[in-house]
Amino acid sequence: MIRQLRASGLKLASAESITGGLVAQLLTNVPGSSGEFLGGFVTYTNAMKHRLLGIPMSQLEGEGAPGAISESTAALMAERTLEITGGDFGIALTGVAGPAEAEGKPVGLVYIGLAERGKPTAVHTAKLSGNRGIIRLRAAKTALYRLWRALRDIE
Repeated sequence: MIRQLRASGLKLASAESITGGLVAQLLTNVPGSSGEFLGGFVTYTNAMKHRLLGIPMSQLEGEGAPGAISESTAALMAERTLEITGGDFGIALTGVAGPAEAEGKPVGLVYIGLAERGKPTAVHTAKLSGNRGIIRLRAAKTALYRLWRALRDIE
């Protein structure tokens, strides 16, 4: 993945909720990844999604709000990450790792936003199984797979 970004001269940044920085960790495990990975936001709470990414509270909370765990929030997180960092890709994850449902949504539901400069933002839905740790790891790997597919389409 880092090699694909490097070969294409592209930069990536992340915004993570459910994974708590696991995508950033996986990317920075690669030596020399600082040339391609700009950094990331761990916006675990709604307050941080609002403060750091500028996601409107009306999107996250209140009657009629889609909520933090929604396709539209994943898209906004990815888009704001792209805008704030000036990267070529912004990847974002939000979902429910468990052990209990959240916002009325089931454990294992994950939304992955992928914003690419000059293209419409894509949101992928995953329904993952396992315990909390497994769901978080599978979510991170699924997000990186989606990024890999997008990069493959560029080559």
